[in-house]
Amino acid sequence: MRVPWTIAGISAGALLVGAAWATVVLRPQPLVLGALPPVVLPDVERSGGATTVTDPGRNAFGRAPMNMPRPRWPDFHAGKGVFDRDWSEARRGPVLVGPLFSAASCMTCHVKDGRGQPPASPSEAPVSLVFQLSAPEGQGPHPLYGGQLDAHALDGHVPEGHVRVDFEETRGTFATGEPYSLVRPRYQFQGLVHGPLGDGAPVSARVSPVNFGLGLLEALPEAAILARADPEDRDQDGISGRANQVLDVETGTTRLGRFGWKANQPTLRQQVTHALVADMGLTSSLYPREQGRDAPGEPEVSQDDLDLLMIYMRLLAVPKRRDWEAPDVQRGHAVFRAIGCAACHIDTPQLTGTVEGFDEVSGQVIYTYTDLLLHDLGEDLADGRPDGLASGREWRTPPLWGIGLVEVVNKHTRFLHDGRARNLEEAVLWHGGEAASAQERYVRLPREDRAALLAFLKSL
Repeated sequence: MRVPWTIAGISAGALLVGAAWATVVLRPQPLVLGALPPVVLPDVERSGGATTVTDPGRNAFGRAPMNMPRPRWPDFHAGKGVFDRDWSEARRGPVLVGPLFSAASCMTCHVKDGRGQPPASPSEAPVSLVFQLSAPEGQGPHPLYGGQLDAHALDGHVPEGHVRVDFEETRGTFATGEPYSLVRPRYQFQGLVHGPLGDGAPVSARVSPVNFGLGLLEALPEAAILARADPEDRDQDGISGRANQVLDVETGTTRLGRFGWKANQPTLRQQVTHALVADMGLTSSLYPREQGRDAPGEPEVSQDDLDLLMIYMRLLAVPKRRDWEAPDVQRGHAVFRAIGCAACHIDTPQLTGTVEGFDEVSGQVIYTYTDLLLHDLGEDLADGRPDGLASGREWRTPPLWGIGLVEVVNKHTRFLHDGRARNLEEAVLWHGGEAASAQERYVRLPREDRAALLAFLKSL
């Protein structure tokens, strides 16, 4: 999309006459949307259908679904115990984590089942930000460090290395004249025990995402997700969502990917067990072999513990929307649609299928604000690391439900895959590629409409 610009308040096509030229600032012309039709959707405040919880407080992301029957409670709470367990402690038996690892418990990265963040200062070590690695040629694990850098180790072992995170600031200006700034992360790898990563080795920094609503995402019918894919952009709207196709390690077949920042895991069980082995070095029935082991042994996470953990992960409930009827929120939803955000963050109701043994998430009308497809978000957000069919510029559309409660639950407002965005507005401004048109329209909006759109996001 070509955006009209002005030079120092004069149309870019006009002729400037004078004895001298001053420094001029290119600025897009404002976008006046005027009156917009209201967005009317059924039961929109209950994003998770009958599972939706009403808690808007610090524990909003860690609640059981409202429709969970009482006999399920003991297993749900036992699953939380597995989630919270520190696997580096010997008081409950042998130390199982590691010996090299990124975290010793699920809770370390997913505090209160919420989002991770980058370090607050360059001197602070990353905790809920991990660094996934690939071979210099792009696909496959790094030949020296495997699929992820392990920055922690048990006594008697040495971490693989450490990462210093700095941020570089850039500035821009809205069409209405207000300035904004963005920060780009810069990573310095230090103390690498096996030597340098090597030129061209892709590195992807990724914060831990929220945990709630995952059972509902898994319950969405595959056909409904694939029906939204348009890899060739046949409708010529500039949006070319693609489905990732990845290996299901349980069946040995290729399936639709729907979990992870690049939709690189097909099932919730595989997402969870891969995190156990990659982040904590914990083997399971799905991943019986740790990196570097010659032969698999008895799984370190028992089948009983894994089953309980899966009950907890599948049933964590989505929080209810707040202030959804407020005029500015209603206006913001209309703006969200008008500038094109809903093309990927779909805002229409979706219906889950039937999940055997989990009636709570079956047959629910939900609002996820994601199509679960891959989209090219431009070079600024690219990590250069392919993952399945996903290129280094493609990312899965993340769900937006509950995003307005991150500050309440996790006491920060860091967003995007690497946490570079310091607030929701910066997250919008970083969008490029297929989302460039929506981002450009946002920059051109009057201040009131930008504020309304952010009010809508905070209501989710």
